Amino acid sequence: MFNSSFATIDVSASGLSAERYRMEVIANNIANANSTRTPEGGPYRRQQVVFAAQQASMLAASGGNATDRMNGVSVVGVQQDPSNLQMVYNPGHPDADGEGMVAMPNVRIPYEMVDMITASRSYEANLRSIRSFRQMIQQTLTLLRGQS
Repeated sequence: MFNSSFATIDVSASGLSAERYRMEVIANNIANANSTRTPEGGPYRRQQVVFAAQQASMLAASGGNATDRMNGVSVVGVQQDPSNLQMVYNPGHPDADGEGMVAMPNVRIPYEMVDMITASRSYEANLRSIRSFRQMIQQTLTLLRGQS
C-alpha cells in the first residue's frame, strides 16, 4: 500500500514536468511569432507538445500476473502545427516574394496565451495534489506519534 501511495506523487510529478515543458514550448512559439527565417529555411512554424499516458506493468499480489496501470504522463515529442502560414503584404521586407508577400509564422498570440493559461492551471493542479498528499502524510505521522 505504501508504494502505491507514493505512486500518486509520481503521477503528479510527471504532470508537473510535462506541463513545464509545454509552457517552454509555448514561450518559444511566442518568442518566434515574427520569425520569417529559420535555420531550416522559411518562417517559423508553431510547435505543439504531444503527450502520452505512461503505463507501468506490475506484478499482481495474487498469482504474479502482470497488470497494467496508469503511471502519469510523458512528453513523446514536439510536432509542427501544419496549419497555413499567414501571407502579409510587405514589399520592403527582406523575405518578400516577387509580389511583395511575406510568409509569416502560423503563431497566433491569443491562442498561445490560452494554451499558456491551460498549461499553468494544469501545473498548479498537479502541485496542489502533491501538497495535499504531503499534508496527509504529515497528519498521519503526527497521529502515529501520538499513539506511541
